[in-house]
Amino acid sequence: MVNQTRTNRAAAVLAALGMLALAGSCRTDGHSARRAGLSVAVSYPAELDPGPLDGRMLLMISDDGSREPRFQISSRNADAQLVFGLDVDGLKPGEEAVFDAGVFGFPLASLAEIPPGEYYVQALLHKYETFHRSDGHVVKLPMDRGEGQRWNIAPGNLTSTPVKMRIDPRSRERLHVRLDNVIPPFPEEKDTKYIRHVKIESKLLSEFWGRPMTIGAIILLPEGFDDHPEARYPLMVYQGHFERKFDTLVGFRETPPDPDEKSEYADTPGVWGEYYREYEKASYQFYKDWTGPRFPRMILVTLQHPNPYFDDSYAVNSANLGPYGDAL
Repeated sequence: MVNQTRTNRAAAVLAALGMLALAGSCRTDGHSARRAGLSVAVSYPAELDPGPLDGRMLLMISDDGSREPRFQISSRNADAQLVFGLDVDGLKPGEEAVFDAGVFGFPLASLAEIPPGEYYVQALLHKYETFHRSDGHVVKLPMDRGEGQRWNIAPGNLTSTPVKMRIDPRSRERLHVRLDNVIPPFPEEKDTKYIRHVKIESKLLSEFWGRPMTIGAIILLPEGFDDHPEARYPLMVYQGHFERKFDTLVGFRETPPDPDEKSEYADTPGVWGEYYREYEKASYQFYKDWTGPRFPRMILVTLQHPNPYFDDSYAVNSANLGPYGDAL
């Protein structure tokens, strides 16, 4: 039954991706006949957050207990697990966001399509804040909080401890899920001999968004930089996506990877685990090359310009994002 479910998921990927952009939190009349079945109600206690809260409430259902369901949502894998979403506006402690068969999901479109069985269930509230922009627009959006717009690890988001539940869409049962955790902030990255971190509050962006907005940079210094304060160096700016660490084309690792080391990436299942293991080797080789006697001396900078829409602004001015090009 589970294998059949995964076959259905893989076949539904393209169609579901096209519908997601239009789905929002609406419930179409075509689903109304199915709403009498199973529902899942999600709430949070006042001791977790005094509220009220705005955001996107996500319900995740997985047949794989090896990891939290929030780390198993993907548009690329045939065995991607299930996610359903609702907008919440001013949700108070104790109030419930209710998922029924009319709430759109991915890769299966509805709770009604889930084969009966035992599943791991988890909920997450991706929190939004209200921006009063200088162009007159008032918008509710999820501000990046140092994670690069990754909702499943964004600090401040509320999550529930995964619970194994019996899911039967034909039943009229209402299951209850309680958010009981807050994702903690990331630790501050420490400066080293070679890597420095800069973060400033941008006057231009803060005025546009109506709240303090920062931009930052991670700087890789050449060998001998501290020994030659009078020297001037070429500057190379690398424009990639948001990075918390120096993690451009390759990383910068000052020690060789230990084959027995338990790292953030090396335990990733499948081909990505192999990729990250090779990546760590390349990161150490880059360190040896960068500090070697024949490598050109320069300063390498990767920029951080997070915003409420994406992990970076692409370093340009935009009517919707504000004057990021000028700010940088």
